[in-house]
Amino acid sequence: MSHSKLLNALILVALAAPCIAMADDAPAAAPTPSVTANVSLVSNYLYRGISQTGGKPAVQGGFDYTHSSGFYAGAWGSSISWISDEKLASSAGLELDTYLGFRNSFATDFNYDVGFLRYNYPGTYVSPMPAGMAKANTDEVYGLIGWKWISLKYSYSLGNTFGVADARGTDYIDLSANYPIADTGITLGAHYGKQDYKGQYAGTGLSAASYDDYRLSVTKDLSGYALGLTYSKTNAATGPGAFYTNVNGYELGKGVLVVSLSHTL
Repeated sequence: MSHSKLLNALILVALAAPCIAMADDAPAAAPTPSVTANVSLVSNYLYRGISQTGGKPAVQGGFDYTHSSGFYAGAWGSSISWISDEKLASSAGLELDTYLGFRNSFATDFNYDVGFLRYNYPGTYVSPMPAGMAKANTDEVYGLIGWKWISLKYSYSLGNTFGVADARGTDYIDLSANYPIADTGITLGAHYGKQDYKGQYAGTGLSAASYDDYRLSVTKDLSGYALGLTYSKTNAATGPGAFYTNVNGYELGKGVLVVSLSHTL
């Protein structure tokens, strides 16, 4: 299925959600929104299989607003180091994501999610930036369709993408499965992702920015806390000078084992 057809189908599903008329003339009670917060500690912050902290731990947390209609919005942040490690900016130790969207279920055991996500990376960037590079701030739209414990998500970049300039059309495909084992509090996970960079620099040295990533995980619920163990690996190019090898020689996409502890309030 083409990118545009996938997004159009997901949007049509959202618009097709039926309106239910009340049986009497009394106004319905206003839906009660919910606000939740989350906090996590991870031994290595990986995003799409790439370390954002040069293999070091990170502190993370966020807030989410959810309405019974399916609308949601939120903000999430994490400590990072990859921008400063590459000497592209100073005081760039934070990723702050802001997002909004609409999700709901349909038919039997199916669900969907469409939305917009802004990745913010505040800091003092070098000027001028190296050829082909830009500030790391990134805008994406996304659509997801799921069935029970399996989901397929498509993300599409609207411009500069994680530091690569003029990369509109860069996309990421995320096929994930999270299977809960009944009465154990254990969830088994598996994931395949494909990051494909587009734009005028995709055919130059930055073509090595595209890669596939793979992940296996197990999570245990501990009375409101979640303890996770994840193995992640990519096929990103390695070695000195490779796109995902930082200036310290650390291969950001290599196979690693990550431990995490999270809590939702």
